[in-house]
Amino acid sequence: MARILLAEDDNSIRGFLTRALERADHEVVACENGDDAIDALDQGPYDLLLTDIVMPGADGIEVARVAAARQPGLRIMFITGFAAVALSAAQASPQAKVLSKPVHLRDLVNEVERMIAA
Repeated sequence: MARILLAEDDNSIRGFLTRALERADHEVVACENGDDAIDALDQGPYDLLLTDIVMPGADGIEVARVAAARQPGLRIMFITGFAAVALSAAQASPQAKVLSKPVHLRDLVNEVERMIAA
């Protein structure tokens, strides 16, 4: 079981992701924007940060930058519906995994489990 910090501004997607990860026996702290995710870092440590990139307030890249500074070695996974943003995220955090929306929940859970096991 992993402890996952999830930042996703879309309520329905956040709910789907939370339920899928909890069904896979992970603990999820879900935040509706980047600013709340940065605040939630104080409740860490976490095994994985799963963040949308484009969000109000702090974007996912900023959340990842702050999270990596506060918890070195934290695994980071970005999800986005914007191809150009995905390229930017990959360049900003080369060790991070970038998944493009739409993503099948089973594929996401499998990718999360691969990252945690690494």
